[in-house]
Amino acid sequence: MTILVIGALHWDVVVHAPRLPHIDETLQGSSVAYQFGGKGGNQAVAAVLAGAQVAFAGRIGSDQAGAEIRRRLIEAGIDISELQIGPDASGMSAAIVDGDGNYGAVIVSAENHKFDADVLTIPNGCRMVLVQNEMTQTVLHKVRQKALDAGVPIVFNAAPARGLTATDLEAIGVLIVNRIEAADLLGYAPADTDWANAVCELHNLAPGSDVIVTLGGDGVIFAQKGGTPEHQPARKTTVRSTHGAGDVFVGAFAAAYVDGAPFDTAIRKAQAAACHHVSGNR
Repeated sequence: MTILVIGALHWDVVVHAPRLPHIDETLQGSSVAYQFGGKGGNQAVAAVLAGAQVAFAGRIGSDQAGAEIRRRLIEAGIDISELQIGPDASGMSAAIVDGDGNYGAVIVSAENHKFDADVLTIPNGCRMVLVQNEMTQTVLHKVRQKALDAGVPIVFNAAPARGLTATDLEAIGVLIVNRIEAADLLGYAPADTDWANAVCELHNLAPGSDVIVTLGGDGVIFAQKGGTPEHQPARKTTVRSTHGAGDVFVGAFAAAYVDGAPFDTAIRKAQAAACHHVSGNR
């Protein structure tokens, strides 16, 4: 096992519609799907598909959705020895995908917010901890300390970018955010942001971290600690749905980077995986 993913698990309801509804509007959709999800779950599966050996730490409920989530993790070949099961409902999300492939979603965390980080063990052989920000704020703090004690670097996807302090961002190996999350962390309006400067300011917030800011169709801007920001354009493709693309990027990046790929090469591999995902070729 090379990567321990710690994060949320959701059972997703994904509805396709021509656009997002207005307030008080009932809109006719075209299809619905029920899917395994949550940032943690999605990133773990993406890392496996990119060739990594993955263990997962999270929490599900004692309901049918939880049983289905557990089954999907096992089918993906993920070690679930650190998976916790609680008495209440599993997490879920409801997403609407519009005709251009864009989406909006609402999540209900449920048992995810009862994850007990105190009983977490960093497995032998773990070479990277990958964590997001969908669970409670105490999780990152406790996980960060356990990873430091074990000498294992952390890749932190600050999604969503809420409730984070300077202490939370200490000793992070790699910080990954999209443009909205980067702007939230810095207090900027995304449309007015100089992204090269933003990467430098994110370095100040997370000293010692390498930083990646994903920009959707505008590519990726990144810099390793002490380095100059670089831009890699997005790959050209037909977009069918962007739902889950960020998680695919993060999981594929982690898999490539922990396998020894140079930083920029790992990013290119992550872009390729995300491009494949949004095109619907999966």
